[in-house]
Amino acid sequence: MTTTVTGSWRATAAVLRAAGVRTVFGLPGDDMDALEAIADAGIRFVLCRDQRNAVFMATGYAMQSGDLGVALIGKGPAVTNALTGLLEASGSSAPVLLLSAGTAIERRGSGAFQELDQQAVVAPLVRWAARVDHPDRLVPLLRRAELVARTNHGPVYVELPDHLLKAEIPMPGSTRVELETPAGVTVPAESPALRALLAAKRPILLVGGGMRHHNHDRLIERVAEKFGAALVCTASGRGTVDESSRLFCGLAGLYTPGAVATLWAETDCVVTLGSKLEETATFQWPDRIGADVPVVQVNVEAAHLATDFGGPKVLADARALLRTWIGFPGGDGGSAWATTVHSVHTALLAGRDEELRTLRAVPELHVAEVLAALEEVMPDNRILVQENGLQDMWSYRFPLYSCGTDGGSVVPSEQTSLGFGAAAAVGVKQAAPNRPVVAFVGDGAFGLFAVDLPTALAQGAGILYVVLRNGGYGWLQAQLDQRDRTLPGYAFVDPAAVSWEAPSLFGLRQVTLAGKATLMTDVTEAWKLAEAGHVVVLNVPARLTDAMFGGAAAGGDFPVAGQGD
Repeated sequence: MTTTVTGSWRATAAVLRAAGVRTVFGLPGDDMDALEAIADAGIRFVLCRDQRNAVFMATGYAMQSGDLGVALIGKGPAVTNALTGLLEASGSSAPVLLLSAGTAIERRGSGAFQELDQQAVVAPLVRWAARVDHPDRLVPLLRRAELVARTNHGPVYVELPDHLLKAEIPMPGSTRVELETPAGVTVPAESPALRALLAAKRPILLVGGGMRHHNHDRLIERVAEKFGAALVCTASGRGTVDESSRLFCGLAGLYTPGAVATLWAETDCVVTLGSKLEETATFQWPDRIGADVPVVQVNVEAAHLATDFGGPKVLADARALLRTWIGFPGGDGGSAWATTVHSVHTALLAGRDEELRTLRAVPELHVAEVLAALEEVMPDNRILVQENGLQDMWSYRFPLYSCGTDGGSVVPSEQTSLGFGAAAAVGVKQAAPNRPVVAFVGDGAFGLFAVDLPTALAQGAGILYVVLRNGGYGWLQAQLDQRDRTLPGYAFVDPAAVSWEAPSLFGLRQVTLAGKATLMTDVTEAWKLAEAGHVVVLNVPARLTDAMFGGAAAGGDFPVAGQGD
């Protein structure tokens, strides 16, 4: 039976509620009907100060929960301001629904206030975009948007023009989309992918961000053990597998630990699960990989299969495929290769301990020591939300920072949008209110987010922001300093800003790290405040020379930590 409701936002709220949405992030336009409708539907609305941050938060929520993240904004410049958020959601393949207001159909082309062809602007960054021009189309289009976001692994966009604000919207008896997905796949007897894996003597299993929320029973680790494969992940895949496993050897590509290079040099088969194999994941791979060494790629979308590398490509749900693979006879879990992988894992842990001993013996405080203190003080189920600048990239280096068995990680996509991690932490906390959330960010990124510090405070849930203060945009300053020709009058950092703190806001707690002598005391104090439900900023003065990368990986040759301090 079909009934009607008055107003597009009331109909939208009903569809969202039926879809299981419990939180919406956003900054509405002039019309307040959206806020009232969402409140009446029993959905929490996180009121933001910036549309970009709203989409970042929705993306963080989607990445952490695996559910639909929803952002709601106004029209015109509100939409263009949200584009960076959509770019990040697209890069992260996050199921995000962006809802916006729009110009009424009878006013289009008249120079109406904030008129913009929003669908054309947004379309390149989303998996699907629609403008609802007739009341009858609202519910079907919202249903389709939800379906596409969840199954096509990326953001979608729906515009709700002003002429629908008071319209009678038909509501079918059920507004929920029931989607059935087969639980298994069939593997041919002569499967090239399985044949390549069974023939391998030195396999590597690379886990991408597409496997998030698909390894609750440690199926990936069991497959690695069956085939004696080294386990590595992309940055976005962190937290998917147990990093305490003796088969785990850190991140691939740009973030590969030095001790793991021999595995990449000697492997005879690479199997990738749920990865797009972007540049950072394949950085400095030996030329033989993808040429003489097959790369078996498993993904749910053909567009996410990298054709730069030779080897079998499987279009399938990776989890369903692994369940089939593990049942096949064969595998070499007790091989000499597995023993080698175990020794590399052990060497990584020993190398970390030795590095920390060396750093602790010198007067200067290093970012690596701050990460070690966070691991020691905070619970194992913490979620680290990261940026991707100069000093915060230390957190990508395993085992200097480890997610362990129960920890989580949320990172920017290959786009590395500045300020994403700081804002996404708010969405992550909404998705996981009972888990510790710590955002590890540079001061440049934190400055872009700071307008939404009141948003974080208003949620009444503890988040710890570790702000690495090098005086501004340290990465750019490092590039500038490497030039043969000096450019007087240009600077990306202000040395005086290293000692700055966050804006003073009612309810915000701040701890400024005084130095190495008080490191554990200051980190413990900051965490205890966050654990009590406060939003806390731990200010950490940082030196530009305390950088993770030297050489080409950082775009030049500046000192790494512990050298030239």
